[in-house]
Amino acid sequence: MANQTSKAPEFRAEAKFQRVSPQKAKLVLDLIKGQRVEAAINTVAFTNKRIAPVVEKVLRSAIQNAKYLSDERNLDIDVDNLYVKTAVANEGPRMKRIRPAPMGRAFRYQRRIAHIIITVAEKNPTASAASAAVAEAPAANKTAGKTAGKSAPKKSAAKKSAAKKAAPKKKAAAK
Repeated sequence: MANQTSKAPEFRAEAKFQRVSPQKAKLVLDLIKGQRVEAAINTVAFTNKRIAPVVEKVLRSAIQNAKYLSDERNLDIDVDNLYVKTAVANEGPRMKRIRPAPMGRAFRYQRRIAHIIITVAEKNPTASAASAAVAEAPAANKTAGKTAGKSAPKKSAAKKSAAKKAAPKKKAAAK
């Protein structure tokens, strides 16, 4: 299966030297990893983080790169079938700054910079359909076994609860 993913062309876009820490950018990027492109755009559009518009811009750029390069190289790429393969925020150079401190001293701190890279690729419709069919068959067997196994204890639990309810009623009638 690794061979199939390596054969599929990947399209990427980068946004370098963004004034946000990579840790904060990763919070948004982790939301969209593995999602279909449409769902990822919607997720980023409604994410309430300062870096979210930049991530959306990079994602749209990756999609446009996929459209352009598929036309350029005569590849048959279905844009609706694209998904976010990787989304990373690498650390860029740090800016060293100085903050005034008490008694004439100075404290140094660092402003972090991130390089945001998003890669999109096309999911194989044949491979995903075959794997989904294989995944559904064992899942159906597991659910059938679980329901058959759980139905017997439910009945006994119902009998126990009925017996418990019946006992207090007799005591109440005796008083």
